[in-house]
Amino acid sequence: MGAKNQMEYFDQIKDFFVQAGGVISSFRVSDLLDILLVAFVFYNAIKLVRETRAIQLLKGIILFVIIYFFISLFQMQASSYLFHSVASNALLFLVIIFSPEIRHALESMGRSGLPSVVSIGKREREKNSEQLNNMITEVCRSVSSMSEKKIGALIVFERRTLLGSIIETGTVVDAAASQELIGTIFFPKTPLHDGAAIIRNDRVIAAGCILPLTKNTGINKELGTRHRAALGVTEESDAVVVVVSEETGYISIAKQGSITRDISAAELREKLQNDLIENFESRSPSFFGRLVERFKGKRNGGDQA
Repeated sequence: MGAKNQMEYFDQIKDFFVQAGGVISSFRVSDLLDILLVAFVFYNAIKLVRETRAIQLLKGIILFVIIYFFISLFQMQASSYLFHSVASNALLFLVIIFSPEIRHALESMGRSGLPSVVSIGKREREKNSEQLNNMITEVCRSVSSMSEKKIGALIVFERRTLLGSIIETGTVVDAAASQELIGTIFFPKTPLHDGAAIIRNDRVIAAGCILPLTKNTGINKELGTRHRAALGVTEESDAVVVVVSEETGYISIAKQGSITRDISAAELREKLQNDLIENFESRSPSFFGRLVERFKGKRNGGDQA
């Protein structure tokens, strides 16, 4: 009897390895890619839920499923009909409820996904870096002056996420960023001083713009409207925002939904250079960009000859 049980045990092990071998032999590269894609989607979905208010909505959905299970178990017909009607349109409800989180996820994919097709040659990058550096110098001078005089300011630096919808809420300026221009925009009692100035590349595109306030309810209660607006726009985009407090004159910088308060003008300059210039220079040119740069080099060499 013991020998028979032992043989059955070995047969089960043999069957297991035979089945495993069949699975491995039929395993394709596309299956591996399929598994990795599903794992990537689930990982980013969990990360998205953890980092936003969607975690509270998810708890509500889990509670809904538990209640629906007990209603079905006890055959409560009226409640079952109501819950079944809601569950049949669950996908539509989820899209509506999680639309801000879905939009944020798609914007993040757009910023960090595929490389740019637009060609940016080496000389163009060097020229743009110099212009950005000059812009940062002008902004830091203006911010330092406003900090000493306790003049409130809110300056948004657009990066990869375009802020067209926010620019539309203000007044178009489209002028080179300078200490005088920024100081004039935020001078007290002027029509545009209460809103935000949007800087794209090295130009002030608009002023008096309205920013979305942060949805984070756990932030420091001492933060005023300017700081909450700075956090709000950085939660929805990759923008960098500089804030000057009207009450204290403190300089703060916000990005990725977090804020660093009470920094010096020198620290501000360093942070802006890291976020705007070094990020810009680290972008490698696309395939088409390298072709254009090579073609320009050959043409210039031919002209010199």
